Amino acid sequence: MLELLPTPPTDPLWDLTYEFGSDERSERLNLVLGVYRDQTGTTPVMTAVREAEMRLAERSESKEYRGLSGNAAFNRSLLGLVLGPAGPTDRAAAVQTVAGSGALRLLADLICRTRPGTTVWISDPAYVNHRPILEAAGLRVRTYGWRDAEGGFGTAGVLRELQEAQRDDVVLLQGCCHNPTGVDPLLDDWEALAESAARRGWVPFVDLAYHGLGDGLEADLLPTRMLAARVPEMLIAVSCSKNFGLYSDRVGCAIVLGASGQAVRHAETALQNAARTLYSMPPEHGAAVVTTILEDDGLRAAWRAELEVMRGRIMDNRADLIAHLSALGCAEQARSLARQKGMFSMLPLSAQQMLRLRRQYAVYGTTSGRINIAGIPAHRIPCLARGIAGVLGTAEAPRSIPTLPRQQQSGPAAAVQA
Repeated sequence: MLELLPTPPTDPLWDLTYEFGSDERSERLNLVLGVYRDQTGTTPVMTAVREAEMRLAERSESKEYRGLSGNAAFNRSLLGLVLGPAGPTDRAAAVQTVAGSGALRLLADLICRTRPGTTVWISDPAYVNHRPILEAAGLRVRTYGWRDAEGGFGTAGVLRELQEAQRDDVVLLQGCCHNPTGVDPLLDDWEALAESAARRGWVPFVDLAYHGLGDGLEADLLPTRMLAARVPEMLIAVSCSKNFGLYSDRVGCAIVLGASGQAVRHAETALQNAARTLYSMPPEHGAAVVTTILEDDGLRAAWRAELEVMRGRIMDNRADLIAHLSALGCAEQARSLARQKGMFSMLPLSAQQMLRLRRQYAVYGTTSGRINIAGIPAHRIPCLARGIAGVLGTAEAPRSIPTLPRQQQSGPAAAVQA
């Protein structure tokens, strides 16, 4: 049977990661995978997470099955976090999933069970796994452009292309810190998108993977809450990988909003049925950690403080890179990065230039130009800037580079900065 299997495509991100692992150059820099790293190059366990795990270990509760929806307390906590204290939780349901990718797949299955062959619109460019997940669930995928000619969010173009979206089509939107571009709509743009959804009848499908790492937790969640208040139906995939640092614990949540309680109950059952056939039920540990943090005032405050330190480090890294690129005569590239936020940035480099960056300067990013800003040790930023300038062929003698203040914080959160 296996002899009949055609050669499958490999995953480009993991291919680059494996290549990085075999690179013997001491100066090599891995900016491929989307994980937060501190100044030492380590992905730290957050202080609030360590404390929550210690409490869970001391309680040593039973490891009995939780059920198809997973941890009910976790689901309630995520609903409250995402939709806010005044949000429409009375017409919403949540199901714990295997991380954000699992939430995307469960919700894609829900769409297909509801209306087989539904068209889902995704941004161009999009998160590398969006199309494969949607198509694997049997959905049609169309794209709409994301950026304008200057590299910012293309409001007019997006709204114009989405005029072709039919009633009950689904439009996938990243709630904040767009992956891979780092370019987000402004609040007025989100208002326009919400108005378009309400008027034209397309269903927003929000992917929330980086909330807390862009403009701050509440600001990053505001667009999702705005949409939830304006439309009768909505789908939300939530990941706890980045903002809780629970990458390998695979913690996520699928949220559905409906016009009636009955519709939401039916959707919740459909999600449970889909989970039953895919993986039966999600793992408990990470969800218990998140619940312990969100249900305890002290741990919740400590988590938010740590998250803010992480956000500050990402902002400082981007600002430092912009300053060094400007000093090397790469003003256009610096302006492009200044429009971006969150963990990722898109370098305005071709696939061939990204290959040169990897081969000549040992800097690993994707062929599309995406790099993980959150993964750069601060002392390596000048080297990265010189590499970018080198492949562009525009390097000049450095002008003076302004000294940028780093984020300063004391107390438990400061451990993340170490």
